[in-house]
Amino acid sequence: MPSVHWPIIKSLLSAPFRVRVTDDQRSWRGIELLAASQHIAAEIARLSSTRTVGMMLPSGGAFPAAALAAWTLGRVCVPLNFLLRKDELQYVIDDCGTDVIVTASPMLEHLGFVPERVKVILLDKLNFKSPPELRWPKRAETDDLAVLIYTSGTSGRPKGVMLSHGNIAANISQYRRAVSITTDDVMLGILPGFHSFGFTVLTMAPLTIGCRVVYSARFMPPRVLKLIREHKASIFVAIPSMYNALLGVKDAKPADLASMRLAVSGGEPLPMDVATRFFERFGVRINEGYGLTETAPATNVCLPHEYRPHSVGRPLPDVRQRIVSIETGRTLGPNEDGEVRMKGPNVMQGYYKLPAETAAAFDEDGWFRTGDIGRFDSDGHLYITGRLKEMMIVGGENVFPREIEEALNKHPDVHASAVVGLNDPVRGEVPIAFVELQEGAAFSEPSLRTWCRDHLAGYKVPRDIRHVEALPRNPTGKIMRRELKKLL
Repeated sequence: MPSVHWPIIKSLLSAPFRVRVTDDQRSWRGIELLAASQHIAAEIARLSSTRTVGMMLPSGGAFPAAALAAWTLGRVCVPLNFLLRKDELQYVIDDCGTDVIVTASPMLEHLGFVPERVKVILLDKLNFKSPPELRWPKRAETDDLAVLIYTSGTSGRPKGVMLSHGNIAANISQYRRAVSITTDDVMLGILPGFHSFGFTVLTMAPLTIGCRVVYSARFMPPRVLKLIREHKASIFVAIPSMYNALLGVKDAKPADLASMRLAVSGGEPLPMDVATRFFERFGVRINEGYGLTETAPATNVCLPHEYRPHSVGRPLPDVRQRIVSIETGRTLGPNEDGEVRMKGPNVMQGYYKLPAETAAAFDEDGWFRTGDIGRFDSDGHLYITGRLKEMMIVGGENVFPREIEEALNKHPDVHASAVVGLNDPVRGEVPIAFVELQEGAAFSEPSLRTWCRDHLAGYKVPRDIRHVEALPRNPTGKIMRRELKKLL
């Protein structure tokens, strides 16, 4: 398995004057990305002596240039989540042990502070117009660490996921083969590089394959539709809330998405209501994908010709998956729900400086425990039905929040919902629902409870349904159930 950066460098050199990246500021030709990476590498070498290099940059051409610079020097990239609170961000910086951060002045202005105990390389202050000091990029072995991506930390402190050059290179190859990406494709996305999907699928994959990628650092629905139309984007990657927001653009029409051959949704379950309305409005089927930071990340994608509602599709090439009983640990057959476990060349090396957590993440046979509940149908299509940690036991029955949320989300007055468990002395736990309403809708708990009784088994009906103005979400858009639990 090659180093991640060498195939990218070869791809950029093969068409040096072809535009490869378009962002909010400019377009980048292949030779310009390579030259920028050499300039940044020189500055990192001058200022830094640590194995890790922090990268705090928005989606755009500067991000891959900085990653190539780090790999050229044989260093490890650490994409930093610039949406974290000050103490959370400082924890990640201290934990990875870097002494330098590659960023830009506007980013520090956005933060409102300068991280402690690190030197800062401001890309807007570097002179990129002079010829760079050329360095021969170092090679890496398959198991050499390429990137530390920190989990979003929805429960406890963020953990640094160790992904090797082999992990990232394998996942690029797996996704390319599954989706049949070619140099003619134009990918478009908003997910930042600190998001594992943004890092591998939206950044390293198009640079390796040779297709063009268009970034928007901020999600503004009208602008995203304009970019898709202008650049004739063929592949769009987003999270469910972004697709829902695109439906809110009043003058949007099917012609805006005429070039789209693949619209992928990941990060969290796609509500059926959003999928249905998007297809009815634009004639574009949203295809769910699946993966985790620990799997580099992509492991499944539902392809358009195999579309099945709620399915995240078949496993990518070289990904092995099985469903394991929560109670007995035995491997289950089709249409039986259990924990999703997997093996493959894309599965992480472990959690940084956390040997106990790393050991607990794998079973005795070396299968990675995803913590997700799912099932396969008879044709090998995977359906994710819940999270193991979020499972409630109500009167002895297993209940997963997602099933209740799907029922609530179908109600015409409900924009989004989230369900958490509350300890109960009689039933063990009872489900409590929080709902975010559609604009102009009035909250009626009796109406919503009646709706749930019509769509769910009696023991799954929430004991309480509460209205919130906005559900708490983390920087990547996932609902933070631990914040809702605090309201209980």
